Order: sequence, then C-alpha cells, then structure tokens
Amino acid sequence: MNQFTFYANKPSQNYNKVDIWLLGSILLLWGLGIFTLYVCSQNFAIRAFGNPLYFVKRQLLCSAVGFVLFAGFMITDMRYIRKFVSVIVIVSLVLCFLTFVPGISIIKNGARRWIRLPGNFTFQPSELVKFAIVLFLANYFDKQDKLLNPEEKTVFPCVIALIVFAGIVFAQKDFSTGVFITLIGILLFFVSGAKLVWIFPFALIAIPAAFLMITLNPYRLQRLIGWISPDEFSSSINYQSLNAKRAISAGGVWGSGIGVGLSKINSIPEVQADYIFAGWAESMGYIGVVIYFVLLGFFAYRGYKAALSNPDKFSALSTFGCVSVIVLQSLVNTMVVSGVLPSTGINLPFFSLGGTSIIITLAMCGFIVNASRCEKIDEKMTESDEINIESLSYL
Repeated sequence: MNQFTFYANKPSQNYNKVDIWLLGSILLLWGLGIFTLYVCSQNFAIRAFGNPLYFVKRQLLCSAVGFVLFAGFMITDMRYIRKFVSVIVIVSLVLCFLTFVPGISIIKNGARRWIRLPGNFTFQPSELVKFAIVLFLANYFDKQDKLLNPEEKTVFPCVIALIVFAGIVFAQKDFSTGVFITLIGILLFFVSGAKLVWIFPFALIAIPAAFLMITLNPYRLQRLIGWISPDEFSSSINYQSLNAKRAISAGGVWGSGIGVGLSKINSIPEVQADYIFAGWAESMGYIGVVIYFVLLGFFAYRGYKAALSNPDKFSALSTFGCVSVIVLQSLVNTMVVSGVLPSTGINLPFFSLGGTSIIITLAMCGFIVNASRCEKIDEKMTESDEINIESLSYL
C-alpha cells in the first residue's frame, strides 16, 4: 500500500508565494526548447518557406496562447478550476469526435489526429485528453474518498472513462498516444490507492488489443522489426533513427556548436518534430544532454514535491499526474531518439514543434505552479483532518 498522505479539503485555501525554482525550471525548459527549434529548423524553413524563423514564429505564437492559459491556471483558485473539470472533459471528447468529421479533420498518413483551425493552424485533441483524463481521475478519486458509505464507493466510471478516451485515440490511429494515456491513467489508479484488481479486466482487453493493433498494422510492425534489427533497413524504416544516432554521436562531449557544422541533423526528416533531441545533442554534446536531464530532473523534483505536500487531494493527484505526463513523455521521446525504444509519435515537451503540445504543456505547468503555492499546513492540522491514503483500501 502506498504511504503517500493527502489531506481533506479546507473551507478555504491558503497560498504561499510562487515556487520560484519550479517556475524558473519551466521557463528554462521552454527557452531551451525555442532555442533548439531555431537551431534545428532554420535550414528546412529556408528551403520550404524562405524564412529561417518560420517554425520559431509559429511556436512563439502558440506559446503566447499557452502562457495565457499558464497564467490563468496559476492564479485561479483550485476550487474554481475543479468546477470546470467536467467542461474540460466534455470539450476534449467533442474535439476528439471532430477528428472523424470530413472537412474539419485532417488526415495524414491515414491518421485522423488533427482538426483545422483558421490561419493554417491545426489542433490535436489527444494532447488535451492527457490533461483532461488527469483532472477527471483526480476529481473522481477525491469525491469517492469523501463518501461515508463503503457500498457507494466504486472506481468503475474511471475505468470506463479511460477505455473511452484511449479507444477514441486508438481510433484516430494514434497508437503511441493511446498507450501513453492508458499508462498515465494506471499510474493515477496506483498513487490514489485504488486496488489494481480494477485494472486487471482492463488489462485483459488492452494487452491483446495492443498486440493485434501492432501485428495487424504493417507500419507499426515494420517499426518494431526495425527496432529489433537497428543496423538493417538503413534506407527505409530505420533511416530516421540511424541518422538521429549519428547526430548524437557527432556532438561528442562539447557539441558541434550553435548553427555550425550541424550536418547530421539536416539528414533527419522533419527533425524539428519528434527527433529534435538529436539536434540538441549534436549542437551541445554530452554536456548539453546532461544539462537537459538535470533540468528535467529538477523540474520533476519540484513538481512532485508540490504534489506530495499539497493539502488538497484533488490538487495533489492532478499535479502528480501533470508532472508525470511531462516527465514520462520527455523520457519516452529521448529513449526513442537514442534507440532504446521503438519509434513512436510521442514528441518532446517544450522542444518539439507543435502548437497544441506547447499550449497544453504550458497550461499543465500553470496548474503545477498553482499547486506549489498551496500552504503546507501539515503541522497545523489535527488528526481528525488527516486522511491517509490507506483509507482507500476499499477500492
């Protein structure tokens, strides 16, 4: 049984000052991401659009929207945010269904992951789902904790919600994001104290379904074969992966410099997207890679610290989920780029080109910073106020 301790909601919330270290790590990650996007995308942007700043300008514009949401989630009382959880979930669901509507959806390589927006922009609803499922599960688990009658307590709706959202994303042919959403959901089940017996029926369906989706889809099966045989298929399925490894190796210890001699990343198709970490590694070298992981680790430390010390269970679980989404997604992407995992469609938060990704990432960061402001009232609370996670053993 988990030993995390959460606390009952108080009539009002007390706030400290913003965690400047957490805020600083977020701004640094975002700044390094913009810098890396410029370094990696300028050559392709010149060839395709005649403007070396084309992708950077679009990312900055989406970042501006993201920072508005960041500020909104940071300053809004958690009780008011909680009132809009159902709205966020419904909007996410509607946007996901819009990806199947002709004329609104955009189909790329057979996948329906995007919807059209004015100004030649697109929106990827599955990115919003990551945030929505975290808020939904945290809100429901907290409500269940307050029920006095054990017979009324159940997490069945959470299992159904997870199946519905993951199923819609799978239907969009976004296999990797669907798996990622499922894993985040299972993680929240675990840290909330819910018995994993509730997950077993879901696993009995999900594991065979995932196996079939891989083996019956030629593209996914080729990716898996390419990962098993990394030195083969160098001109086809492993082309991007092998060039990414060469770029990482070319960086050496100190890197090739900023915009100088970065010949390897130019051979990676659309390096500004999922393989942008290879560009960072080539330009900044082993030292740069270490700096990135130290910064990511520091962000994780401050974020998880804010979650585990938060006096409100909804805020604590939501913050834990948001931090996990960003950190785990970052680790998955870097492992894919370095060849540790098979190629997926998981991008690198703060770094990869993607308007929806940077907007939702900054929104989640605003929520995390908000949670870090909550007053640590452990010593001020009485034993009757404290609710240990073991109280959820009925699940």
